[in-house]
Amino acid sequence: MVDWHSQKTLVANAEAFSKFMHVLFGLYIWEFVSSLDFDWQFISGKRRFRWPLLFYFSGRYSLLFALIGISIALNVTTEVNCQALYTFNQIFGNSAIGLASINLSLRTMAVWSQNKYVVTALVLIILGHWSFLLHGILLNAAWVDEQCVIIYTDNQILAITFIYSMAFDFTVLCLTGWKLAFPANGRSKLIKLIFGDGLIYFVIAFLANLMATIFMLINLNAVLSIIANVPAAIASTIVACRVVRRLTNFTSQGPEVFTSTQGSTLAFRSNASANNRISVKKGDSVHVQMDTFASPDRSVAEYDASGKIVKDDEFDPEAQIISNEFKRPPY
Repeated sequence: MVDWHSQKTLVANAEAFSKFMHVLFGLYIWEFVSSLDFDWQFISGKRRFRWPLLFYFSGRYSLLFALIGISIALNVTTEVNCQALYTFNQIFGNSAIGLASINLSLRTMAVWSQNKYVVTALVLIILGHWSFLLHGILLNAAWVDEQCVIIYTDNQILAITFIYSMAFDFTVLCLTGWKLAFPANGRSKLIKLIFGDGLIYFVIAFLANLMATIFMLINLNAVLSIIANVPAAIASTIVACRVVRRLTNFTSQGPEVFTSTQGSTLAFRSNASANNRISVKKGDSVHVQMDTFASPDRSVAEYDASGKIVKDDEFDPEAQIISNEFKRPPY
């Protein structure tokens, strides 16, 4: 039987952990670079920035900074301020975890059409989540044996944080799945998109945090108890960012009808080529959004009020054709 606390095992696990972190860093860099065109559209002003994207950009870049800090800590050969370095890593790493959950929660709020009970419950859960994440920042690190070593951290808070994250993601998954599976007034294209291949992102985020929680609770040794933490943060951030990108790209492609009781108000639509926007509400059940475009020429047939085709330069939108039976003799 393996002695998980022997020095030989700890050294082997630490070496495996270091190589694993480098692989994960490369994976995230690939994901980051491959989706930079989406970021550039907003940075360059080609697409209009909407407030929910603040969480997208914050989470995406927070994880990048955290992984850079982890790589420095694993490869540094000269003495550095380990306390500051690991505090930096914890701040951005925990922020990435919290922001990923917020991004997934915003999708759930949109699916539930801003239902006040769902929104209130999720906001309270988010606040509780961040309280644990901020407590997890507290640790002590020092330069020992030519490397940075964490000499104290509250493992109990860390375990509670991942259990909370797992429960949070499971709640969001259930709420989203329930609403998509049993919509009140049928499914729009957006609902079909999220249900068809977007729901798997919620499942991946839940499973990633579940794996981290299992390793944390088993607590084989100091290395293996945290080996799944970074993969969980990366998986959650990647899937949350992909959900945001897919939803943003989808809502900027054309008209979409949302059948709901209140209408979703999350501002993700962004279309630079649209000249006007028409929003029509019929009763309390149908919310129609469409973009209208101005055309320089009349390549499409135009009709007058009686339904007859009119020629160029003859169309008057205010003119009404009078039937023959109502015409009067000329004066």
